[in-house]
Amino acid sequence: MSVQPAIVLVTTSFPILGDGSEAAGSFVSDLAEELAKHLPVRVVAPGAHSTREHWADNVEVFRFAAPDKPLSTLKPWMPSDLLAIRRVLAAGEAATREAAGAGPTAHILALWALPSGHWARRISRETGVPYSVWTLGSDIWTLGRIPVVRGHLRRVLRDAHTCYSDGLKLADDTRRIGGREVEFLPSTRRIERTRTTPLKSAPPYRLLFLGRWHPNKGVDLLIDALKLLRDEDWQRIETVEICGGGPLEPLVKQGVADLLAAGRPIELRGYLDKAAAEEAILRADYLLIPSRIESIPVVFSDAMKLGCPVVATPVGDLDSLVTHYRCGEVATEVSRDAFAECLRRSLTADRRSLSPGIFEAAVRFSLDTLATRIQSSTSNPRGRE
Repeated sequence: MSVQPAIVLVTTSFPILGDGSEAAGSFVSDLAEELAKHLPVRVVAPGAHSTREHWADNVEVFRFAAPDKPLSTLKPWMPSDLLAIRRVLAAGEAATREAAGAGPTAHILALWALPSGHWARRISRETGVPYSVWTLGSDIWTLGRIPVVRGHLRRVLRDAHTCYSDGLKLADDTRRIGGREVEFLPSTRRIERTRTTPLKSAPPYRLLFLGRWHPNKGVDLLIDALKLLRDEDWQRIETVEICGGGPLEPLVKQGVADLLAAGRPIELRGYLDKAAAEEAILRADYLLIPSRIESIPVVFSDAMKLGCPVVATPVGDLDSLVTHYRCGEVATEVSRDAFAECLRRSLTADRRSLSPGIFEAAVRFSLDTLATRIQSSTSNPRGRE
């Protein structure tokens, strides 16, 4: 009886059962379990020590010992950190070799380019098993700026069977470094709930902000924009729910207190776990994304899969995505005035026209779509795409 060849996922971010880090790397674990519906999956991932463990049906994890601190925070000019980097690089390569040699292997997929792509490329050259690379912003926009690293990154991208990128602009930048075709493939996570009722077609509407209270996420910009709304605007708002936490907490609490004192309907909550976040998005009529810096926030794909339109700033890929799918409103610039005007437009928009685009975006960001695309690539292992 023949054994179905496996796909090996090589990553530096994956949950560790029982240590409280299950939120980290949730996309990779969700992807592994989705792929495992179609073929065996072996995952190479960091852990407290080198070990091999059963993760789920058809999913095995090959752990390599890694320091508590993320690799990106280690400083190679410090002797202790340099030693830790060398140990991790050797351990990750050894675990990749072990996983690829644990049985018939169809493909190696590196998440992300460095160091995972480095390990995948080395083992591919040893075994002849093709590898693909999925890049993140940190690969291209941080490591890609270091001359020596950029050259090695180019080789990792160039030799890969297929290159994916986690964003539209990121794909363009990856293409420039690698000198090859790069496919946009968004990371997303499994959503357990679905919207069972149609979009509300008339105000008042519930608005939701869900994220870190950090300048990059623009929660302060949101509060300033809310203060600019007129009485007639607020008549179209049932409530604004602000959920999260972070370094801007004093500013957020003061801003919310000011709005409440003015008689505005605001609800302030802390961080929400995944289930509670899904419930909040299902309650909402619009998800607010007032970010100053962003690529594609995970809450965007969550909102699409839960049938919730968005109101966003024109940063990263948000402008292109919201415009393409017609799944919400985009501000003309990143400012409180522009976001306030964008909120006004959303409160009077024909929301019934948004449903088809939201559905199309939900399909594009589904785990099933991602797994199908990756599986089709691995079924043609020798051809470059």
